[in-house]
Amino acid sequence: MSDLIGYLLTGLGIGAGFALVGSGLVAIYRVTRVVNFAQGAFAVLAAMLTSSLLGAGLPHGVAEVGGVVLGALAGLIVGVIAIGRPGTSPGTSLIVTLGLGVLAYAVEVLIWGDQPRSFPGVSGVAEVGGARLPAHYLLILAVTAPVFLVMAWFFARTDLGRALSACASNRYAAQVVGIDVRRMGLLAFAIGGALGGLAGVLTTPVQQVTFDSDVTLIVNGFAAAVLGGLTRPMVALAGGLLLGVAQTLAAGYGGGAYQMEVALVLMLTVMIIQAARTGPVPETA
Repeated sequence: MSDLIGYLLTGLGIGAGFALVGSGLVAIYRVTRVVNFAQGAFAVLAAMLTSSLLGAGLPHGVAEVGGVVLGALAGLIVGVIAIGRPGTSPGTSLIVTLGLGVLAYAVEVLIWGDQPRSFPGVSGVAEVGGARLPAHYLLILAVTAPVFLVMAWFFARTDLGRALSACASNRYAAQVVGIDVRRMGLLAFAIGGALGGLAGVLTTPVQQVTFDSDVTLIVNGFAAAVLGGLTRPMVALAGGLLLGVAQTLAAGYGGGAYQMEVALVLMLTVMIIQAARTGPVPETA
């Protein structure tokens, strides 16, 4: 029983990272209708910079904030390139983000090399229900919960959040009432970058990061986001937590080689169910 509790808590901590990446995808897609395949790169860049800042002697907190800021700046830069030109289709922007994600590999290897990097997080071991696990997993959960609460408040209660939600609901109507849809799209990319960066700085102390770690992050983050149709951040949170627990249980009881397969199977299952509910697209004459 203690093993099960440990797997569940560890899975929730890992899943919180997936949820942050997934919510970044959702924040961008619901405003721009662009699936940002550079989302995982924001987490890697933030983690790499945080490692360097800590190595240079900066204290915890300052270094992590620096990593998140870099993630937000990277998101803004990707947004400018992907959607900055008026008339760019979502399909074209998607290809641009994919290319920028590959370019990020070269930048990361050039600056930080190709060796795994990590940095210390919360030290010590926590005991919950007889299960022992690194205390840092509890920090991940403690940070992720208020982040999603703040996001819910921001989108529902602030003028800027309502403007973003208006663009997500009806871009044309938002333009009619004077909302700058392009500017909102760039802001969405910055928010997505910050969420990805936060995922990177939170999970790197328990999972080493390399220049190609973005593949795992984007697959799992996309799987979490798909549960909500790429439009609902809170459902992405539930999807990320479910995915993290499922992968941890699969690793604990069936072997770690099946973790990626769990994400792919979950994602495909949800997409098939959603397609079945939508029904076939009617043919046009």
